[in-house]
Amino acid sequence: MKTVNTSKAPEAIGPYSQAVIAGDLVFTSGQIAINPKTKKILEGNIEEQTKQVLENLKNVLEAAGSSLDNAIKVTVFLADMNDFGKMNEVYAKYFKKKPARSTVQVARLPKDVKIEMDVVALKRSSGHPRFN
Repeated sequence: MKTVNTSKAPEAIGPYSQAVIAGDLVFTSGQIAINPKTKKILEGNIEEQTKQVLENLKNVLEAAGSSLDNAIKVTVFLADMNDFGKMNEVYAKYFKKKPARSTVQVARLPKDVKIEMDVVALKRSSGHPRFN
């Protein structure tokens, strides 16, 4: 098992890694809408927060030798399920290969953000049937 750390995504705010590589799989920790340069929460609408979360995930996956195109499972946590449609519009621009996904509404998210996501991805795509 190998941990992943990149300055292109927010530092972990607790005793965990940005991601862990186990064999050919990359497991990201949940990402929220923190700008890694300013280290501040993006106080925008659901579309802006979703974009920041996906940029953070993209950067963590790239640091792990993977990408959003290699995603096989995404979990989306929303503070308000009424934001589902707007979140989904932004999400669709990032995931062309349509990984499996679960989306749930939760009572509260860290730092009171509107969205959190995590991803399970393959480290590399060559020869795997998911990418044929």
